[in-house]
Amino acid sequence: MCKDGDGNPFFFIKKNVIIGLKEASMEYSPNKMKTILDNQNFHFKKKYGQNFIVDKNVILNIVSKANIDKNTLVLEIGPGVGSLTNLLGEHAKNVLAYEIDESVKPILETNIHNNTDIIYDDFLKRDIKKDLIKYTFKKLYVVANLPYYITTPIIVKLIEDKLPIDKIVVMVQKEVGDRFKAKPNTKEYNSLSIFLNYYFEIKKLFDVSKNVFMPKPKVDSIVIELVKKEKKLPLKNEDVFFKLIRDSFRQKRKTLRNNLKAYDLNKIEEILKKYNFDLSVRAEAIPLQVFVEIANNL
Repeated sequence: MCKDGDGNPFFFIKKNVIIGLKEASMEYSPNKMKTILDNQNFHFKKKYGQNFIVDKNVILNIVSKANIDKNTLVLEIGPGVGSLTNLLGEHAKNVLAYEIDESVKPILETNIHNNTDIIYDDFLKRDIKKDLIKYTFKKLYVVANLPYYITTPIIVKLIEDKLPIDKIVVMVQKEVGDRFKAKPNTKEYNSLSIFLNYYFEIKKLFDVSKNVFMPKPKVDSIVIELVKKEKKLPLKNEDVFFKLIRDSFRQKRKTLRNNLKAYDLNKIEEILKKYNFDLSVRAEAIPLQVFVEIANNL
């Protein structure tokens, strides 16, 4: 029996029978993956942050936790050779994957289902809403093993493009995942923590060892779930809110008085006092709801 980071059972593999999920057609192990890549004369590219999953249990656990069904369109960023893509296609209505490295095409396209489309382009430069027009779906999920070097820009784009996302289940570097779910007065708490917590309920699903990747990265990973909040805090103007947050954290070690000199400090201090803060506080101490109230009064 396998357990997640909270000690909850999810599924197990016994004698090649997978309980709870249909087995993917591609076999996963370091040796088999290496053979496939060698046969295609594939070379890992550091500039794309390529670390392919070679542990079937991790792949199955991601898809199991994501709870995908035939009403779901899944966006995947960085499918690589399709380690995760294959199983996503078995359970989703459609999968739309974005891959920047066309050299994986001979491997990737032999390992996907008919309901899966691959766009060979830089995800950060795409008009995602335009790409989604051809699909009909009831739920939109993002499920991916995100390239470490552009994790934050990808997440920011998902927010700023105002996509109708219901859930995000992503594997990220552990340190980054800790920032996603960080609370005030912790060193991990930053502007992205606030942005994400405004839109999503966030929780850790499970830890992933660096030993399940090829090539092996220097750090361990974590799988994080972000579920769209049905009731967000009322906000008059998102642009004002986002600018306030960015400015508040512009120089993290400085106080709000120093970072927000261009704002009406009297108004800000009036709200801070309601919550027993003053302008000498740093942004890392201020909870989401206080920032929302400040933004609504600017």
